[in-house]
Amino acid sequence: MHLAFYDLKQHRGRFIATVFGVGLLFTIVQAMNGLYRGNIYEGLALINATNPDLWVVERYRGGPFNEQSTVSGFYHYSVKAIPGVEKASPFIYYTVERPVADKSRHFSIIGYDVFGGLGGPQKIFAGRNIEHAHYEMVAHPKLGVHVGDRVPLGLHAYTVVGLTKEAISSDGEALVYLSLPDAQEVLYQRDNEEIRNQRERLLRTLSSQSYLSPNQADKLLAPLQSDTHIINAILVRLKPGADRAEIARLIDKWLYLSAYSTEDELQLMLKGRLASMAKQLLLFRTLLLIISVVIVSLVVYTFTMEKIRSIAVMKLIGAPDRVIIRMVMEQSLLLTIGAFLFGLMLIQNTYQLFPRTILLVSGDTLFTFIIAFAGGILASILGLWHALKTQPAMALGG
Repeated sequence: MHLAFYDLKQHRGRFIATVFGVGLLFTIVQAMNGLYRGNIYEGLALINATNPDLWVVERYRGGPFNEQSTVSGFYHYSVKAIPGVEKASPFIYYTVERPVADKSRHFSIIGYDVFGGLGGPQKIFAGRNIEHAHYEMVAHPKLGVHVGDRVPLGLHAYTVVGLTKEAISSDGEALVYLSLPDAQEVLYQRDNEEIRNQRERLLRTLSSQSYLSPNQADKLLAPLQSDTHIINAILVRLKPGADRAEIARLIDKWLYLSAYSTEDELQLMLKGRLASMAKQLLLFRTLLLIISVVIVSLVVYTFTMEKIRSIAVMKLIGAPDRVIIRMVMEQSLLLTIGAFLFGLMLIQNTYQLFPRTILLVSGDTLFTFIIAFAGGILASILGLWHALKTQPAMALGG
C-alpha cells in the first residue's frame, strides 16, 4: 500500500491545491534568492564591465559609483604623464530622470572619450558604437528605445545608434552612453533662460563693487561662468609589467587624487552603497525560507495526523511498523518534492517578467531544496512518533 498515492486518489483536489499553494511559497523564496543575487550583480555589473587597471577619483572619495567624485577634466593629461601609464581616459557617470517616448524614465548616463578611450560599451547587439563626437547614443533596451530613435536630452536630441546589454546601472535602471562633451553638456549646461538670469545676477554683483568699473565687471563675467569641463573619474590602463601599487601611490602623492583597483571599487560598493539593501534582502530571504519550512512541516504533520484512525486499522490487522513508516515518508516526499518542482518550474518561466534582475543560482536552489526536504523529513518523524504510538483500539473508536 502507498498512503501518498492513495491519498492523492481519494482527495485529489485537496492534495493538488496543497502542492500548488506550497509551490507558490517556494516560488517566492526562490524569487527572493534571485533578487538578493540580482541586487549584487546589478550593483557591480558596470564596474566589472568597465574593468580598468585603476579608477582615479577625487581624493578621499569612494567614487564614481559609491560616492560622488568631481575632478577637473584636464587631469587625465597629468595621469597619462606618469611612467607606466599606457592610457588615461576621462569618465563621467550620473543619474537623471527625463521623458523618453512620452514616458518619464529614470536612467544613468555615461560619458567617455569615444575616440579610443576607456569606459564605453564593448558588446553591441544591435546597431553600432558611437562614431561621432556629438548627438549619438548607445542605450540599454530597458530605456524602451530602438535603433534610429531620437531622444531629447537637455538642449539637443540624440540619435540611438546602438543597443547593448553588457551592463546596467547600479540601481537596476537603464544605461545610456554618450560622448564625453555631450554628457557634460547634458549634466552641467543650463538652458538659455537660466544662463541669462545667471549672467544678470553676476553682473549686478560685480557692478556693485566700488573698485570695478562697468567695463572691468563685464570682462570678469565670462571667467566666472560655470565650467562644464568636469569629470567624475579617470580610467587608467597600465603598460605591461607596470607596478599598479606604485603608480597609485604616485597619483596620490603628486596629483592629490585617490586611485583604486577594480577589486577595490567592488569592495567599496559591497561595503557601502549595496550593504544596507543586501542585508535587508538577506534578512527577508532567511525569514521566507524559515516560514516555508515551517509551513511544509505543518502541512506534512497535519496530513499524517489526519490518518491516525487509518493507521490504527492497519495496526489492528497486523501491519508492521516499517510499512507505516514507508507510507508516511512517501507522503512527505511526494508533497515536498512536488511542491518544490512546481515552484522551480514557475520561477524559471517568470523571472524575466520582474522589473529588477532575478539571478537564479543553482547553489541557492539546491540549498533551498535541502532545507525544505529536511523540514519535511522532520515533520514526518514527528508524525511517525505519534503514529507509532497509536493504539489499534482507536480503529474501533477507542
